[in-house]
Amino acid sequence: MPVLPGAEPYRHEGGEVGVLLCHGFTGSPQSLRPWAEYLAGRGLTVSLPLLPGHGTRREDLRITGWQDWYAEVDRELRVLRGRCAHVFVAGLSMGGALALRLAARHGDDVAGVIVVNPAGKVHGAAARVLPVVRHFVRTSRGIASDIAKEGVAELGYDRVPLHAAHSLRIFFRLLDGELPQVTQPLLLMRSPRDHVVPPADSARILGRVSSVDVTEVLLEHSYHVATLDHDADRIFEESHAFIGRLAPSVGKEGTSAGG
Repeated sequence: MPVLPGAEPYRHEGGEVGVLLCHGFTGSPQSLRPWAEYLAGRGLTVSLPLLPGHGTRREDLRITGWQDWYAEVDRELRVLRGRCAHVFVAGLSMGGALALRLAARHGDDVAGVIVVNPAGKVHGAAARVLPVVRHFVRTSRGIASDIAKEGVAELGYDRVPLHAAHSLRIFFRLLDGELPQVTQPLLLMRSPRDHVVPPADSARILGRVSSVDVTEVLLEHSYHVATLDHDADRIFEESHAFIGRLAPSVGKEGTSAGG
């Protein structure tokens, strides 16, 4: 199935510091592309994969599950570890949850974690009946394009396949049990006016991880897809500063000292 224009994966070969960016549920690399290009422009090696079932048509998402999405980012992390001295994982929404699981599972192979409006639970009364309802109702209303900035849209599906949403719910419950295994430095950026993921998700994550080096940043002017919103530049700058603090080889201009 052809990939939608703008939803293509993005990769950049830079220096010895690598960053893996993970997009959100029903979204695509388009939502993180400016962030990826910002980091690439400062000499970092960047990988922004397209998750299975995403960026094509929603019927393709219906036949995938969390194991497929996680396997893709896990593979990309291993590729980055093969060529970079330091690797950071980052993500938006569900992508933040994927990044946190990578950190929990890979330990010292991950130098730090950066999450934007990370999701940790499928909310609402409907979540409890997903195991049954998904067999009778195929889709529900979409969650894409929660953006305050006028004229900006997220490239994502307009409907959510409930089979995939059920798998996502299972993944979140699994991740919650693994969060104490996250020990790496953590930068969590969240929007107080997020209409997709409530503040409780970030609070739960911050309360469950074992990280000692934790920074929380409020994105006051953005909604859920903050990477395309008014606070995008702040996200880019804060993440680059976080990486530079933890990876000494990132020079003053962000390029690898040896690159």
